[in-house]
Amino acid sequence: MSPLSAARAALRVYAAGAAVVLAQLLRRCLGGFAEPVFPPQPDRVAIVTGGTDGIGYATAKQLARLGMHVIIAGNNDSKAQDVVRRLKEETLNDKVEFLYCDLASLTSIRQFVQKFQKKKIPLHVLVNNAGVMMVPQRKTRDGFEEHFGLNYLGHFVLTNLLLDCLKEAGRPGRTARVVTVSSATHYVGELRMRDLHGSRCYSPHGAYAQSKLALVLFTYHLQRLLAAQGSPVTANVADPGVVDTDLYRHVFWGTRLIQKMLGWWAFKTPDEGAWTSVYAAVTPDLEGIGGRYLYNEKETKSLTVTYDRDLQRQLWATSCQMTSIPDVTQDTLLG
Repeated sequence: MSPLSAARAALRVYAAGAAVVLAQLLRRCLGGFAEPVFPPQPDRVAIVTGGTDGIGYATAKQLARLGMHVIIAGNNDSKAQDVVRRLKEETLNDKVEFLYCDLASLTSIRQFVQKFQKKKIPLHVLVNNAGVMMVPQRKTRDGFEEHFGLNYLGHFVLTNLLLDCLKEAGRPGRTARVVTVSSATHYVGELRMRDLHGSRCYSPHGAYAQSKLALVLFTYHLQRLLAAQGSPVTANVADPGVVDTDLYRHVFWGTRLIQKMLGWWAFKTPDEGAWTSVYAAVTPDLEGIGGRYLYNEKETKSLTVTYDRDLQRQLWATSCQMTSIPDVTQDTLLG
């Protein structure tokens, strides 16, 4: 990516964010965001990545209030005990716990899955929520560009390693669910298959948008595989909107200023941002339905290229090669 292309990527990302903020402002002026009513979820188990902060914390809190056993997968050991204590107090649900998982490390992800499996409990919902946004150029422990490696590949591996648990817990009429959090920046993202790690010319904006685009392509291909296998598991994408969280610490100073001055009004609260993820995780309206892009608790169209099955398959195959995950596409869809 040339410097000019990097500048264009930044402008596209900020333009996409501005469009969402304006839409949220309009909705706020017309009455705001009405909190959905969700059915109780007793005897169900959910894993939420990045559940110690922001949208992840709000998602974990709302699922716990519905009676779910919630396991927070995160890499912030220092906050873990306090977060779990607060969630238990706020939800009156003692079935909240923390398990360490660094999504920037394939070894840590595999260790997390092993620890979860040793618990001998079912898994009904996986919420792929964690992520970084527009960070300086740096690599994960496995050498991947951080946005692509953590936001996308980390969740790609985690989901694949937990699929057997989800399949065992799901059943017809009560499917298990994979909910993957993307964002409106995917609409301006470009998937650079020949330079997925931005080694030629790095753009934090382009890298972030690419990771969110990759998550949508991954979800659609995953749903195709699950449907072809007849699995009692569905996969959907949740778009939280522009939410007032700490993720903006690496963005343009003007954006941070707007967040500081108008975030309470123009941005969604973390609770409001979590509603679409919770909707995707529990609503009866989506029973047995996958491959959807959800925004404000409604289905909407994602970027046209995300429906390109060849690109979905190409990204999936490349991801399998990068992470040593077996690629079942040939046997499942083409066999």
